[in-house]
Amino acid sequence: MMLTKDFALSEFVSSDTATRHEIDNTPPPMVLATLTNVLIPKMQAVRDLLGVSVIVKSGYRCPALNTLVRGSPTSDHVTGNAADFVAPRFGTPRRVCEWLMQHASTLQYDQLIYEVGWVHVSFSARQRNQVLTAHFAGGRVTYTRGLA
Repeated sequence: MMLTKDFALSEFVSSDTATRHEIDNTPPPMVLATLTNVLIPKMQAVRDLLGVSVIVKSGYRCPALNTLVRGSPTSDHVTGNAADFVAPRFGTPRRVCEWLMQHASTLQYDQLIYEVGWVHVSFSARQRNQVLTAHFAGGRVTYTRGLA
């Protein structure tokens, strides 16, 4: 079922990892409402700003799936407020971040994180327009402010 002109709910809830580990990643009603009314419409705005298709790598993650992938216990993925994505036809994840930073006032994101291989964006009531860069080393992730 298409929720916007370019996105279906399934793009934000399907997970190969969940399937492999037999984890039910079905969002509860409150998360489904967030996906439907916040994340997916905001991701449509991202797609429209980029002008190219967006591939969602990770959207909603139930607590069991989030734990399995070593996500933060307070991850916005668990509430349905975050997505990790790429837009290869637009350019590298860094280029996508640079473009979205220029449109922060339009998008009103909470966090935009350059994760090297993908972009993480979250939308919540906080709307901090915070930009971070993730650094991966020794099985851990740390963050610095700004686009490094």
